[in-house]
Amino acid sequence: MGDRAYYNEIDPYAAEWLRNLIKAGHIPDGDVDERSIVDVQPMDIADYTQCHFFAGIGGWSLALRLAGWPDDRPVWTGSCPCQPFSVAGKGKGADDERHLWPVFFRLITECKPATVFGEQVASRAGREWLAGVFADLEDVGYAAAGADLCAASVGAPHIRQRLFWVANADSKLHDGRGGIRQRRRDEYPDGSSSRDMADSTGEQEHEEQQRPPADEGEWRPDGVGGRGLDYGQAGPWNNAEWRRGADGKTRRVKSDLCLLVDGVPNRVGRLRAYGNAIVPQVAAEVIKAFMDA
Repeated sequence: MGDRAYYNEIDPYAAEWLRNLIKAGHIPDGDVDERSIVDVQPMDIADYTQCHFFAGIGGWSLALRLAGWPDDRPVWTGSCPCQPFSVAGKGKGADDERHLWPVFFRLITECKPATVFGEQVASRAGREWLAGVFADLEDVGYAAAGADLCAASVGAPHIRQRLFWVANADSKLHDGRGGIRQRRRDEYPDGSSSRDMADSTGEQEHEEQQRPPADEGEWRPDGVGGRGLDYGQAGPWNNAEWRRGADGKTRRVKSDLCLLVDGVPNRVGRLRAYGNAIVPQVAAEVIKAFMDA
């Protein structure tokens, strides 16, 4: 396969979007697999340099390029479905059929990629999920770490609080036969483990943090009619438009993002893809921090 990338995405609309991005050169050249990750076997992905699971519309692929990660440097990414752990979902957690971390972890265990990046919703259930992920990864010899970040941290005009994580197969952990041995608790300088780090995450619910203060007023540019926000460094959001929502508040939106209208092709598909996507600029900061470290 050379340096080709593998993209696994079950949604046909998002999968076609990926193919268009590949054709346009926005993300690395590769193959898009529309099968469920449940059906993917290690032999199917053995020859790919980069593997992106739950690929969506290529957010992690773009983030890697933004961070300066070479296309020919091996890496895996995977933002497991957030619905089982989102406050907007049914709250089934691990009992939800969309809880696919065990399947993703099986592939990680069998293929042993050098580096894995991922992301999850920043709710209490999401933090508990991440603690389990860290424990699983530690058990097979990975060093793992996470960061709780929001889209506003890179200048975006919204919050979108998410847990970003990275797992690294440190060369010191290899058993000399190409595999990865298990890291013992006493190998951490303070005697702790990655499970402890996940358990120590702050307990304030991000659902509460995402609610704007009651006296915040409307969000307007340059402080007009409400709290002023400086978007001078907002980058790709500089050309966004201000629109009034049904709740009476004015928010910044992409200029080509229209309301739902009968007869407009693919509108629901586009909104679904946007809603499930990560913010690549935030992920890029995580990747750059890992590269610096």
